[in-house]
Amino acid sequence: MLKEFKKFALKGSVMDMAVGVVIGAAFGKITSSLVTDVIMPPIGLITGGINFSQLAITLKAATTEAPAITLNYGLFINTIVDFLLIALAIFLAIKQINRLRKKEEDQAPAVPEDIQLLREIRDSLQAKK
Repeated sequence: MLKEFKKFALKGSVMDMAVGVVIGAAFGKITSSLVTDVIMPPIGLITGGINFSQLAITLKAATTEAPAITLNYGLFINTIVDFLLIALAIFLAIKQINRLRKKEEDQAPAVPEDIQLLREIRDSLQAKK
């Protein structure tokens, strides 16, 4: 079982995914900072100096025993803008990657049909083992 786990954990695709998750987490922090510190202040200025992170509806006022209960819809707006920017960045990155792959495929010499058939036969024989 240990050998099987080691083989699974050290597969290239699993390692690539782990690197992607780490980079994605860091990218999320960068995007959050971009939204909070760069994009939302001008939007707040345009809308009359509104700080979106402070927008909230008080559901229950604070008492000496408990803090106020608020519905923080401004933070929700920031999160939506965050999501849209991350989605846009991922879309643009994937679009670039696909464009580069297409260029590579166009530049790669075509495999002769007989070689392709031999490869398919080899793969099907290996699959039967």
